[in-house]
Formats: sequence, structure tokens, C-alpha cells
Amino acid sequence: MRLLIIGAGLLGAVLVATCARADIPAEAEQYRRDLVRIAQAEWGLDAPVATFAAQIHQESRWRFNARSPVGAQGLGQIMPATATWLAGVFPEALGHPQPYNPAWSMQALVSYDGWLAARLQARGPCDMWAMVLSAYNGGLGWVNKDRRLASAKGADSLAWWNAVERFNAGRSAAAFKENRGYPRNILRRWEPLYTTAGWGNGVCQ
Repeated sequence: MRLLIIGAGLLGAVLVATCARADIPAEAEQYRRDLVRIAQAEWGLDAPVATFAAQIHQESRWRFNARSPVGAQGLGQIMPATATWLAGVFPEALGHPQPYNPAWSMQALVSYDGWLAARLQARGPCDMWAMVLSAYNGGLGWVNKDRRLASAKGADSLAWWNAVERFNAGRSAAAFKENRGYPRNILRRWEPLYTTAGWGNGVCQ
């Protein structure tokens, strides 16, 4: 009986991992090694590779030539003005803007996340990364405004989940809904998919 239970448990784990891999776009695998290299160079051997992978999944579904209706480009869906700014902030890592170059786009995403993380404080890594992702999607200025509003209303400005995420300092309803869905999709929906499939660490797992 014990062997049957253990066998069923192993089979369940295999099935979960298989389902996770099936939900990850086939295009992702060709960029996996480069993403690991870029992430570990910036964040160390414990880099949250699964989190970065989840973010790329949310942004472009791993289509290197993706272009949004508003002009965001590449795997990381970097806006042209942001691409130019990032190239200036990280000249050695990024050089000239190349948003449709997969390696450049992944480097830009990882570097920008690091830049944002250095300017935010939070209770823990999952809250921190929710704020980083909200800032990546809608701007650091909005996150700081939302945090100030949360504090003024008696909420914890260092906690994202069920705290800062509830407060809107002035965005349109549509922009607010999109921005709040962005970290939730990445950290609650896609990150577990990539950790289960063996892509490494995630910040909320």
C-alpha cells in the first residue's frame, strides 16, 4: 500500500510538471539558457529565473518580434523611449537599443527590474517584486504615489498584497485594472508554471 501511495505521488508530480511544460510556449526553450546567464550575472546564482520567465511570458508570450498597439517591442515589450533610456543607464550591458534582439530585450528587462528594485522597499520578496512589476508596467512614480496614498489611509505602504494594491492615486479605471493584474498574473499564475517546469527560483514560491 505504501509503495502504491508513493508511486501515485510521483505520478502526480510528473503529470503536474508535464502540464506546466505544455502551457509554456515552445519558443521559450530556445531563450532559456541566455535568460539564466543574464539573470545570474545580474542577481547571482539564486536569481529568480522563473520570475523573469513569467514576466516575459506575460509581456510577449516569448515572441521576439511582438509589438503592442502602443508601440512596445520585443520579448520584454520595451517602449522605444524606455529602450533609449535603458541603453544610456546601462551602456556596457545594453549598448545601442535593440528591442527586437532577444538577448538585448532580456538583458533590458532584467536590468530594469534591478534598477526598480533598488528604489523600492517592501516587507518581503513577494511584496517587493509585486511593486517592481507594477512599476515596470506603469511607472515607478505611480507606485510611489499609490504607496503614499496607502499610508495616508492607514494601510501598510511596505506591503503590496491587500495593501498598496488596493489604492489608486489617480490612474484611469482601465489603467489601474491592467496594472494590478500585471503582477498578479506574473507572480500568482505564470511564476508557478515555470518553477514547476524546472526553470529555477521564483520570488513568491
